[in-house]
Parts: sequence; structure tokens; C-alpha cells
Amino acid sequence: MKKNITNIWRFITYDIWRITENEVTKTTFSIYTIIKTTLLCVNHFTTNRIGNKASALTYSTLLAIVPMMAILFAIARGFGFDNLMELQFRHGMGSNRETSGAIINFANSYLEHTKSSVFIGIGLILLLWTVLNLVSNIEITFNQIWQIKKSRSFYRKITDYFSMFLLLPVLIVLSGGLSIFMSTVINKTGSFVLMAPIIKFLIRMIPFVLTWMMFTGLYIFMPNTKVKFKNALISGVIAGTAYQFFQYLYINGQIWVSNYNAIYGSFAALPLLLLWLQLSWTICLFGVELTYAGQNIRYFSFDKDTKNISRRYRDFIFLVVMSAIAKRFTQIDKKPYTASMISAEFQIPIRLTNQILYELQDINLIHEVVSDEKSEDIIYQPSMDVNKLNVAVLFDKLDTNGSENFKIDKEIKLNDEWTMLNKLRQDYYDKASKVLLKDLS
Repeated sequence: MKKNITNIWRFITYDIWRITENEVTKTTFSIYTIIKTTLLCVNHFTTNRIGNKASALTYSTLLAIVPMMAILFAIARGFGFDNLMELQFRHGMGSNRETSGAIINFANSYLEHTKSSVFIGIGLILLLWTVLNLVSNIEITFNQIWQIKKSRSFYRKITDYFSMFLLLPVLIVLSGGLSIFMSTVINKTGSFVLMAPIIKFLIRMIPFVLTWMMFTGLYIFMPNTKVKFKNALISGVIAGTAYQFFQYLYINGQIWVSNYNAIYGSFAALPLLLLWLQLSWTICLFGVELTYAGQNIRYFSFDKDTKNISRRYRDFIFLVVMSAIAKRFTQIDKKPYTASMISAEFQIPIRLTNQILYELQDINLIHEVVSDEKSEDIIYQPSMDVNKLNVAVLFDKLDTNGSENFKIDKEIKLNDEWTMLNKLRQDYYDKASKVLLKDLS
């Protein structure tokens, strides 16, 4: 039993990540991909401290919820459906009428004071800042999960965020109108025995579909990168279903709510709201992790081997990649290499390929070029004359890349060791300088 458990653990933590697509059937590889995606998602969920990130977003949401509702109600009033908007909001908060009533009253108070000069000045700036700060924190959190270092520009934040806030009340009202329309239809078709159950099922599915669409749109829109619709949809359905299930428990947990009221009294609305926000953000961020894992699962093949790669084999990969790029540069009739092309042709894990390419850019031997045919395709070209780019240049730049500014006495006390190292490297470079990278077969 112990041996079987050990073998299973080794398989899911090591062996499964080494299996390539051509080694098993398509169905088996798909099953392995689902297992790897789940494992990667759970691993990143714990190591990235998603609970802490959810807590930070809960605080930002609590700070911005009243200004945000004020903006949404103001837009809804402009379209003339603020009452329907309020009804939808109260329905979403369920039995927690104290919380929903307090938030709506605060939002209306914001709007009532819009005519005063104080609000138009400092108050309006504070309102916009809190809302922008919340959405910006959401984007930063999503980008951290996606390992994206560059956020949207300030101009894009203004245009994208306010476009979202302009469309949000319209979508909320449309969802409410759709529910009312479907309820009216079922009342008129009550006599049709066969159709009524189907329509009832469709009505019950409306909140789920809308929540799925909301999460899917959030997973596509918020990260500052291109997210595939398929991965966002799968994560949106899973996270949306979990969110609806939790919301059902939250709305219908009358005993739970009454227990809180007995302990906290009128103050019970606050811990319940915080708990609801915390769990909602946790579910949402789990969906982000699942989207990232599903879209980038191939980057984690041979993950442990990539982290523990030997120096000799790493130098070998550097030589292979740099030689391929230099050689392809001389072949005018062929398209320059992309990272995925190098990975596929030489069977190098894509994550390791990207690491090698990043380091070759750091030592100024290659540079990125955006393809004319497809703006999303990044190709790599040599940054120096390929007729002077030999093996010695490559390894000399790799060996000297980084800091050597340490207080080690290599001039007197350790002079013999330093001299010996340089002599061995120089002998190697003298031989390697005779071999151009483009000439390696």
C-alpha cells in the first residue's frame, strides 16, 4: 500500500509532467492535461496566498462599494431605470435587508449632495479615486496571478474602466428584464404541460448563465494580456456555479443570520457582508488561477527538471537555440523562429525555451521583432553580425553576465585560483572562436 501511494504521488508530481503528446493517445493526454491543470491551479492557489489577496480586495471593495453604487445609480437614473436597478441590488443581497438598505441610503445621499460645491470638488475626486483604486487593485491582483509585470496605461484605465461602469447598469437591468419576461411567458404557457417544465428550468438557469457571463467577461477583460475565450468560459462556469451556490446559502441561511443577530445585534450586517465579500473574492480569484493554469499548462512540462537543470545541459540548450536563430537568419526563404517554433522543432520545454530567450536578450545577442504577418507573433533575430557570432562570443557573454563586484582578494590571496580559471577559459575561447554558430550542423 505504501509503495502504491508513493508511486501515485511520484506520478502526479513528476512523471505526468514529463509525458508528451506523441507518447500517449489523444484521450489519455487530455485526461492528463485536466489532472495537471487542477494540480497546478491548487498549487498556485496556496503558494500565491490567494486568501490574502482576497482579503485585500475585500477591504478595497468595502471602501469603494458606496461610491461605486452611487455611480451605477447615477448612470441608471440617466437611463430611467434606477428603480429596477435598486430592486436587482436588494434581491442580490437577499435577506440581509439592513446591509442593502444602508448601502442604498448612502449611495442616494451621495447623489443628493451632487449639487453642492463641496461634493463637486473634493468629494467627486474622492469618489472617482476610490472606484478607480478598486478596479486598479483588481487588475493588479489578476496581473500578479498571470505573472504580468506591465499594467494598463493611465489612459487605458480611464477609458476601459468607465466603459465598464457605463455598461454594467445596462446589463444588470437587462438581466432583470429578462427574468421578468421569462416569468410572464411561463404564466401564459402554464396550460402547456410539456413546455412549462422546460421554461421553468430555463428561468432557474438565467442567474447561472448571467453569472457565468459575468465571470467569463471579468477573466477576459481584467488581465493585461490576451486570454483565450475557451479557458475563461470554463473557469467562468465553475466559479460562477460556486458563487451561485454560496449566494444561495447566504440568502437562505435564516438560522445562521439570526444567530449573528443574537450575538452582534444591529451590527450583524457588517461581519456578514465582510464574509460574503471575502468568499466571493476567493471564488473569483480561484477562477483566475484556473484560467491561467488552463491556458499555460504546457509551459509547466518538465517543470522540476527545468528548475534542476545541470550547467552542462543548460549550456547545451543555449548553444542549440542561439545556433538555430543565427542559422535561420541566413536562410532568407524561411520565417524567423518564434519561441513555440524552437520548442516544437528541438523538443525543448517551452518554459525553458522562454528562459533561454530572455537571457540571450539580456546579454544583447538577440532581440525581439514583431512579425508583419501577425502582430501577436514575436520572432527573434541576432543582434550582431552572424559572421562574427561564434561559440566563444556566446559563452564569454554568458560567463561574464552579472555582478562580479565582491570584496574577494583575487589579486593576492586568491590570485592563483583566479589566474587558473581565466587561463582555462581563455584556452577554451581560443578554440571556440574558430566555430561560427551559423555553421553548426
